Amino acid sequence: MTLRKKIRVGISIGDLNGVGLEVVLKTFRDKRMLEFCTPVLFGSSKALSYHKKILDLNVPVFTINNLDKIADNKINLMQSWEDELNIEFGQASKEIGSFAFRSLQAATTALKDGQVDVLVTAPINKDSIYNEDFKFPGHTEYLGVELEGDALMLLVCEELRVGLITGHVPISEVSNIIDEELISRKVSLMNTSLKKDFGIDRPKIAVLGINPHCGDKGVIGNDDENIVRPALEKINKEQGILVYGPYAADGFFGSRAYENFDGVLAMYHDQGLAPFKTIAFGTGVNFTAGLNKIRTSPDHGTGFDIAGKGLADESSFKAALFKALELFANRSNYEEITSNVLKTKR
Repeated sequence: MTLRKKIRVGISIGDLNGVGLEVVLKTFRDKRMLEFCTPVLFGSSKALSYHKKILDLNVPVFTINNLDKIADNKINLMQSWEDELNIEFGQASKEIGSFAFRSLQAATTALKDGQVDVLVTAPINKDSIYNEDFKFPGHTEYLGVELEGDALMLLVCEELRVGLITGHVPISEVSNIIDEELISRKVSLMNTSLKKDFGIDRPKIAVLGINPHCGDKGVIGNDDENIVRPALEKINKEQGILVYGPYAADGFFGSRAYENFDGVLAMYHDQGLAPFKTIAFGTGVNFTAGLNKIRTSPDHGTGFDIAGKGLADESSFKAALFKALELFANRSNYEEITSNVLKTKR
């Protein structure tokens, strides 16, 4: 893992018709942020200048054409294209989506090559970015292919960490996808991440049930008794992971039962994200665990309804940036400690 005086944060700028660049610029208009990291945006000076003018954000940016020219104590913009773009705030556009992908692609390549240390992604519009080159339902799946490891979507805030057994999957397909192998893999990924990225020695993990009331012993489905419970018992016995459940999802968050665990695994996207965003909206962070590099993002979307109006709140993006720095430091410490374990002489 690359160690520098200041951590370099690669930033993909997301959908230019949304609030991505706004929250990035608002984050770094506080010059003290440059004491913590060196930001490197991947985009174009023309698009950036347009956003700065419309949003009245006079934030100085240092444009470079080569990543060898990255400067500390400055907001770096890696010139990733020269094209003129038709930016229309609040509008979904395939053209703009293609440049969101170009930004993400350039930032990911820099991350893989070690030219930046972590990646923070601004929001994309999935319909706009989806094309022949980007056939993924989201950042998580794309990075799962581009980076080494097995991706786990993990939503984090101060009091809660929620991972997903299935991610961007239609609800009609969820029960057909979940099996013992998938549950075991996701539990193992969360357990490893909680140790390596969050510094928790013996994580306690809760797993939610698939059906309402976990099926009520077969009255509302048999998946939880036939698949989930046996899988968790096997994981606990064979891997020694402290995993518990399945728990009925309807009362788990309202009763604050999550406070008894270091992490929670939800069976599908909205089962986990709806309560998470209710608890932590605006301060939550999306972290792609399980990969060989750190990537985070804010917990909100493109905000087309407020784009270009100067109303976007940068709190979640700032939280994502600080979380990326924290996770990078935790993982660096973990790797240093575990790589220097004294070997017992025979």
